[in-house]
Amino acid sequence: MTTSDPTFEPGPIARSSAVRVTLLAPVARFSLRARAADLPALGQALGLDLPQTIGDRARAGTTGVLCLGPDEWHILAAETDAAGLASACAAIYDAAPHSLTDISDREVTVLIEGPAASELLTLGCPRDIDRIAPGRGCRTVIDGVTVLLRRDAPDRFRLDIWRSFAPHVIDLLRTGCAELSIGS
Repeated sequence: MTTSDPTFEPGPIARSSAVRVTLLAPVARFSLRARAADLPALGQALGLDLPQTIGDRARAGTTGVLCLGPDEWHILAAETDAAGLASACAAIYDAAPHSLTDISDREVTVLIEGPAASELLTLGCPRDIDRIAPGRGCRTVIDGVTVLLRRDAPDRFRLDIWRSFAPHVIDLLRTGCAELSIGS
């Protein structure tokens, strides 16, 4: 049974000597769909070159982009930059048709870091975590829940989870963190 507090207050979730799990503060999130021919104009509007290989990421200032598919990107930015990003993309819509959807309230982000961070993720993820290179990301599942996983460093990951599934995944991470602390 899921027992997490659904208020999603940023802060520590679980901690052991091997891994720390923290709920991060809210950010602006966008789903971008576009054709390859329109990427240069969109990249200029966003202030960075959009990655074109699935799993690649790009960053400029407070804006980060993850390529999820041949025509799909997930954009994270500071909340204060959301209106500017949306306006910049709207201004070029006639020349570069695209779909930019604000999904800021759809997801929460959990930071998982420490020497056993990848081991914690293997408790519910069928993907070979060690094959995800730092600086890359992917769409995957944790205990059947679709998530976005970004590997920032060898021992640091960010997990974007839909709010409706977050209590379940957070409880799983808490349980896994407790189990890992027994072995350390």
